[in-house]
Amino acid sequence: MNREWRTGSVELVDGYTVIDGKGLRVGRVESIRFAIEGGFVNIEVPGVEHVQIVSAPAVRLITCER
Repeated sequence: MNREWRTGSVELVDGYTVIDGKGLRVGRVESIRFAIEGGFVNIEVPGVEHVQIVSAPAVRLITCER
C-alpha cells in the first residue's frame, strides 16, 4: 500500500507524545509529513530517523498545509 503523505502539524491528546527533531517527547509537532493509514497516523519528523506511528484515539488535531 502506498501512503499518501501530506505536510502539516499533529497535536496529540494529553498523555501521548512523539519525539521531535531535538529528541524531546512532545505533544505537538509542526512542519512534519504525515499519512493516515487505517486507524493510525504515520508521522515523519525532520531530524528523526524513523517514522513514528500513533493510533487515531491519540490524535486531538491534524492541520494540513495546502
